[in-house]
Amino acid sequence: MRISLNWLRELVTVSMSPEEIGETLTMAGFEVEDIEDRRTWAEGVVVGRVLERQAHPDADRLSVCKVDIGAGEPSTIVCGAANVRADTYVPVATVGSYLPVVDLKIRPQKKRGVLSEGMICSLAELGLAKDSEGIHIFPQEDLKIGQDVRPLLGLDDVILDLTSTANRADALSLVGIARELAAITGVPLNLPDIPERAIASDEKSLALHISESKACPVYIGTLISGVKIAPSPEWLQRRLLASGTRPINNVVDVTNYVLLEWGQPLHAFDADRLQQVAGGDRLTVGVRFANGGETLTTLDSQERKLHEQTLLITANDRPVALAGVMGGEATEVYDGSMNLMLEAALFDSVAIRRSARSLGLRTEASARYERGVNAAELPLACRRALQLLEELAEGTVESQAIVQSQAIQATTAPTIELRLDRVNAVLGPVDLSDSDEDESVIGELQSEDVERILTALGCQVAATNPDRTLWNVTVPPYRYRDLEREIDLIEEVARLYGFNKFIDTLPKEGEAGYLPIDQALLREIHQAFRAVGLTEVMHYSVGKPDEERQIQLTNPLFAEFSALRTDLLPALIDAFQFNQEQGNGALQAYEIGRVFWKEEDGLMESDRIAGILGGDPSQGRWVTSGREQPMSWFEAKGVLQSVFQRLGVEVEYQPDRRNPILHPGRTASLWIGGEHLGVFGQLHPQERQRRSLPDEVYIFELELDLLLHKMDQEDQLTPVFRLYSPFPATDRDIAFFAPTKFSVADIQRAVHQTAGTLLESVSLFDEYRGENVPTGQRSLAFRLIYRAGDRTLTDDEVEPIHQKVRDTLQEKFQADLRS
Repeated sequence: MRISLNWLRELVTVSMSPEEIGETLTMAGFEVEDIEDRRTWAEGVVVGRVLERQAHPDADRLSVCKVDIGAGEPSTIVCGAANVRADTYVPVATVGSYLPVVDLKIRPQKKRGVLSEGMICSLAELGLAKDSEGIHIFPQEDLKIGQDVRPLLGLDDVILDLTSTANRADALSLVGIARELAAITGVPLNLPDIPERAIASDEKSLALHISESKACPVYIGTLISGVKIAPSPEWLQRRLLASGTRPINNVVDVTNYVLLEWGQPLHAFDADRLQQVAGGDRLTVGVRFANGGETLTTLDSQERKLHEQTLLITANDRPVALAGVMGGEATEVYDGSMNLMLEAALFDSVAIRRSARSLGLRTEASARYERGVNAAELPLACRRALQLLEELAEGTVESQAIVQSQAIQATTAPTIELRLDRVNAVLGPVDLSDSDEDESVIGELQSEDVERILTALGCQVAATNPDRTLWNVTVPPYRYRDLEREIDLIEEVARLYGFNKFIDTLPKEGEAGYLPIDQALLREIHQAFRAVGLTEVMHYSVGKPDEERQIQLTNPLFAEFSALRTDLLPALIDAFQFNQEQGNGALQAYEIGRVFWKEEDGLMESDRIAGILGGDPSQGRWVTSGREQPMSWFEAKGVLQSVFQRLGVEVEYQPDRRNPILHPGRTASLWIGGEHLGVFGQLHPQERQRRSLPDEVYIFELELDLLLHKMDQEDQLTPVFRLYSPFPATDRDIAFFAPTKFSVADIQRAVHQTAGTLLESVSLFDEYRGENVPTGQRSLAFRLIYRAGDRTLTDDEVEPIHQKVRDTLQEKFQADLRS
């Protein structure tokens, strides 16, 4: 935003130089990107009076002028402008002056044989216009010859080009910057005197119908009659030009002036044209969203096709303006306008952002509405505009209609509790010395400092304890959008006290940092998966909406990314397929991410681990004569089991047929301590064929929180060392037929429980189904290893235990023993 220093100094009396003001605002969070010192543009340019003008003897387009510049004898100046004439006051660049805009040093020089002692300037040469048809002629009469032209042309000003953060909507106005500067420097604020006024309402002349109260919580429409359209006075035009706004006429300029001064966008409609577009005898101004197929020609003469999310101003339900963005051409103020309808409204920032984005149109008004306009000062800005319209356009206020939603009426200034100890804990020690030359005195912020700063910002500070270390702070209405919590107030204290006053040295003694337990365990999980050869991948947490339980985004960038993911597996399968199609081989990968879904109780989320592996993971196939050797189900399970062993958790596998994308006969649900951990299985053949994937692809998905919880147990964090037995083991093999309904995990669990502490391990080493095996059964062979830590076991000790195992298999699992 461009800030005129002359205008700013009318609102707050500061004696600092422009550079000091720029440094002060920058340190307070408002970065001053450029300081445009206009005083240098016309240094040495004075008011001169053309006494006589004669044609140049040797050039048709040049004139030889005698100009009085108040230096005794008149100066002879050769001028090429067609509009130069005698008895006029003009700006004259004297000999020795420098015009930086055109990079010209004025020296005496001959032009076609005539010595020229200076230059009569145009506005373009003084930096006030891009192009000029001729020299500038002052409209004033009886100017003082030889006086400095800069005050006459507004070149005695300095322009600060500054940017503010997105949360500081109040800083997009002169008043907002003046308040900030007054709070920093402690000088008084001199805001314009805007008296209260009562305006009658007349529904026969103007009625309001706001169908979208959430998008437009406040609307003020004022009818003004008898205006006279004319150019704005010079002081107003100069301020607009200094701020980068082109003057148009006194009515439009007033709305732009209030926009710059108070940050409140306004719009003036030609009331007669508005009635003509509306039709009928009565005028009802409304606010609604556009219907499909509607169009509107805006002030830039562009016919715009409206979308359903475009917010409109209507006259008897006919579109006349883009709410908060741009007015319509059919109702604009023109030279013949006599009656106005002034709009002052509060529009929802989200609604204006969507509306402007849907049309690819962004204006000064929409930029302010998108950041948030101050609702409390909306009537004040409206009264300011009416005051200027009566003064500059001779208008008469006839009637006013106001619609205000109950939500806005019920809005109160927020009150925040602030603690002094919290302020010092967050900000740390400060340098209490008065100047840079004094020796540093380290201390803490005091109650007086906090109260002084917050009061200067316009807050009401009330201490709630005798020692004034706890306050209830009431936020001013123009800061309610960005001062919501205690930490926001602490930031304001730091910002206005001065960031450069806080101690930036580290403590002499520090404490070694450490990772939280969940982060340390999460790193172990990453290491375990990388150790078995899996690569970590990451995908977007949004995707296409294809499930009822998916959570839909209210403002998606694209339709393809409009819903939150409910699981991690689809993205991993897509990545596996993409790598295959690109000739990169089978992807062995895992991902840790968050999933989201809807339930009757509300919205849910959880963290999960998912992975995919398969195909032939080997790089060379020398021993297989170039043929691929797909990973088997047991090899894939072994990879996952290696991870669990490395993490120190015991996981049980149970048959599972519930997941439709997994093979119904090669899928297992994973259980840990009686709780469901996740699922592991082979990709369903139909899904594999649809995607043209290899024969063997395996996927898994685990609940991260449950895994972390089991790893966080005391016996897992600090494992107990067990001595290795120095005595030899004895093994026994047992083979039998068993019905397929019994899982290997159940059989192994029963064997462990029966054999007791002497059984060191039990493992399956053979499974067979087919010829010579009864229907509905399978042949299983287990190896049982017995070992004691204090002796060598004898057959007399092992055989009774082994016989109990055989009996248990026959009783519980209908085993037909073969050995």
